[in-house]
Amino acid sequence: MHQLITTSKVHKLNHVLLQRESDGQGQVIMAVRLKEPVKARKSLPLTERDLADIARLRGETPERQALAELTGGVVVESIAEAALLHMIFEAGLRAIRERAEERAYASAAADRVAGGEAAEIRRIARRRPPAWSGED
Repeated sequence: MHQLITTSKVHKLNHVLLQRESDGQGQVIMAVRLKEPVKARKSLPLTERDLADIARLRGETPERQALAELTGGVVVESIAEAALLHMIFEAGLRAIRERAEERAYASAAADRVAGGEAAEIRRIARRRPPAWSGED
């Protein structure tokens, strides 16, 4: 749930990113809480292409839907730039971790094949009756 914050509270919050949303009567400032307190704010150089990509993520696009799915969040057109960049960062880290896991599994499988362990596992599996056979 989003929490409405006033200007006096803004300087006290260190793990809340602000976004503007329309309440039908004008703009209100909404807070988007991060999962952890913010420890640092970094500068990020962006190219024209980066800015175009960010703009595309603000619109109703498949990329925006994919970002929301990857981060488990909701992306709205009025999301604060810092919040959007953080979501992109989270999605990138998730992709990096998944790729690292894939490589680790592939390496472990290659080690098993090289050590002959995979052949032994296949041999044992062939002797085992299928689950549907009713044999124990």
